[in-house]
Amino acid sequence: MFSSRVLSSSRKVIPLFDRVLIERVKAEAKTASGIFLPEKAIEKLPEGIVKAVGPGKIAKDGSRIAPSLKEGDRVLLPSYGGNNVKIGSNNDAELILLHEHEILAKLD
Repeated sequence: MFSSRVLSSSRKVIPLFDRVLIERVKAEAKTASGIFLPEKAIEKLPEGIVKAVGPGKIAKDGSRIAPSLKEGDRVLLPSYGGNNVKIGSNNDAELILLHEHEILAKLD
């Protein structure tokens, strides 16, 4: 289930534990032949770029398991899940907060 949060633009989102903040990659609004597509006709790409990573998951023995992703990594996203986060009222970036294990793959 998606939930959405709007934060003021002066705030910085710092994920906790094994959470990852991802900016969804936008599809092109213009076709190869030069036709502009309406916003509703553009499919969401299942890709994103990691913007911030939490410090890692806490293991049962109390040790911290370091995250396998870092800022700038390109990842494959699941169709559903996560929390949508908007920073500021005029920000067009679609940010998603997910647990690291929900991310499907890291892309080269």
